[in-house]
Amino acid sequence: MTGNSDTAARKKYVIGQDWASVVTGFILILFVVITGYATRTPAFGGKVGWNSGQDLSGIFSSSSLWLPALYTLLIFGIISVLGMVMSGDSLKKYLTGFLSLYLLAILAQFISSFAGFKNLGLETVLFSLLLGLVIGNLFRLPAWLRAGVQTELYVKIGLVLLGATILFKDILTAGSFGLIQAVIVVTVVWYFAYWLSRKMKVDAEFSTMLASAVSICGVSAAIATAGAINGDKKKLSFIISLVLIIAIPMMIFLPIIARWMGLSDIVTGAWLGGTIDTTGAVVAAGTITGETGLKYATIVKFSQNVLLGLAAFAISIFWAYRKKDNGEKGDRVPVRIIWDRFPKFVLGFILASLVFSFILNPETAHASSKVIKSFSTFWFNLAFISIGLETRFYDFKHIGSKKPFYSFLIAQTFNIIFTLGVSWLLFQILSPK
Repeated sequence: MTGNSDTAARKKYVIGQDWASVVTGFILILFVVITGYATRTPAFGGKVGWNSGQDLSGIFSSSSLWLPALYTLLIFGIISVLGMVMSGDSLKKYLTGFLSLYLLAILAQFISSFAGFKNLGLETVLFSLLLGLVIGNLFRLPAWLRAGVQTELYVKIGLVLLGATILFKDILTAGSFGLIQAVIVVTVVWYFAYWLSRKMKVDAEFSTMLASAVSICGVSAAIATAGAINGDKKKLSFIISLVLIIAIPMMIFLPIIARWMGLSDIVTGAWLGGTIDTTGAVVAAGTITGETGLKYATIVKFSQNVLLGLAAFAISIFWAYRKKDNGEKGDRVPVRIIWDRFPKFVLGFILASLVFSFILNPETAHASSKVIKSFSTFWFNLAFISIGLETRFYDFKHIGSKKPFYSFLIAQTFNIIFTLGVSWLLFQILSPK
């Protein structure tokens, strides 16, 4: 009886991961603003970083490193546990897994603080990803480590906090063009990907989920589409693996290509936000590009995320009528699916921007946003270690048919080229300077 009552008590606090990220994100924001908390996440060697010939004992023994490290561990540990509880996830072995991810994030920050890497503009998220990939592909993850891998939760909390660093006027300026770009890209790329997949003899169910993943927002879109059409879970798993793995080289090389092409940070950000399939990878690529690139990449990606509910609703109708055309019983499609599929953490991002743009006085907003930005970045570091840990290249050996794989690659190539043209037209030619 006691076990059942404890379970029922926990269920009262379950609000879903999206809302959990909003609530925990604002708990952090209120904590920083109300208390005036000014300690950022731990850093090594200041702005210039450390050198290979340098005596590092002074850095590691400094209270300016250990105190922020301890405070960060406590704050992030408490917030992540709250997020897990409100998401309805199990806390079994979670603390051990979280501590392991935290130590890896600190290691990634140490590596990225090397002066040579700083001079090249390499960001911590890149090393977080690489550390995760090395560990995840060389070793089988133990259960105590796997429990700490909560990619979506970490990314969403980080994005809610990121809203506090982007003024609302920037969202309005970029958001209108971002929404136009999103509508154009999602529509054209979805139909191209679906048409291509069917031409390559990929079944309709597989083609529908694949097209959504390429055109809208990767994993979330694939999951939403699978739910809308009651798709096969094995096919969904394959698409998710493909999205996560293909996003890695895109995240690394697209910013390099953009720099080589001489694109502005604004166009680069819009291109990354409209092309890369996962929100986390967009954030990482935007971070590599710079502050302006990150801002526009995030806003444009959110414009696509906002369309997810509408897209899932449209796909549900498409699938229901397709079943009728095939002589099967059609399903009734509720309009509520639009709200059910809407990414709620986007609301948290916008609300945080509104608070820091119009409610807080400028001095408080400016001081608090610096700490909140460091918190946001650290959540992304945790997320990208998680992505690396759960991405196994070996899984591709089990692909039964290569056609969906080739279809995805061709569709993604079309997406990259087409979105670049749309981004350049909207943000270079038509956008007010």
